[in-house]
Amino acid sequence: MRICLQFIGVLALALPLSAGEYAVLGNGFRLHADRHESDGSFVKLYSEGGMTQMPASAIDHFETEEEVVKPPAEEPPAPPAPPVAMKPEEDIAAQAARKYALPASFVRSVMKVESNMRQEAMSPKGAMGLMQLMPETARELGVNPRDSKENAEGGAQYLRDLLARYEDRPDQVVLALAAYNAGPGAVEKYHGVPPFRETRQYILRVLKYWDQTQKAN
Repeated sequence: MRICLQFIGVLALALPLSAGEYAVLGNGFRLHADRHESDGSFVKLYSEGGMTQMPASAIDHFETEEEVVKPPAEEPPAPPAPPVAMKPEEDIAAQAARKYALPASFVRSVMKVESNMRQEAMSPKGAMGLMQLMPETARELGVNPRDSKENAEGGAQYLRDLLARYEDRPDQVVLALAAYNAGPGAVEKYHGVPPFRETRQYILRVLKYWDQTQKAN
């Protein structure tokens, strides 16, 4: 959508005075054009002697303009929509992420995969809470894993430390996630992501959820 936004402002200001059609984008924007042509995965919009190219996936559908459209009277801007309230656990994740300078969406993605955002979650191996901290890891971090806020902050701190540990590696994030799941010792032993099915699936799940979260935002 970044490509589309580069020219939405220009086209939206030029209200049409002649018949044509509208390209309706997935986000609700309507772009006027005299006609369009499909060119593989792109669509070319022709308007007033000019042409704009955009990804076909960005267009939801086209609407035919059947009559001359006159410029509408100016209306006061609509009030901004109220912010969507975050769930308590999402807010805790965001606060922990800010404290350790991490993307909130990344911490939430780890939290989602680790515990499905449940502080009461307990693994068979003894990992506890939102970020599934092992008791010894919690002690090293100086946090109470039974407290949701401290649990989230401990997990975020551990993620930050792991990211710093692998900051010179091109696969920094993948290695940090592998170490969070299987332990830094396993990463060192196998000189990379351990050949554990659980760890590999864990990494894929976090990255997939993180990607979905970023697209949603």
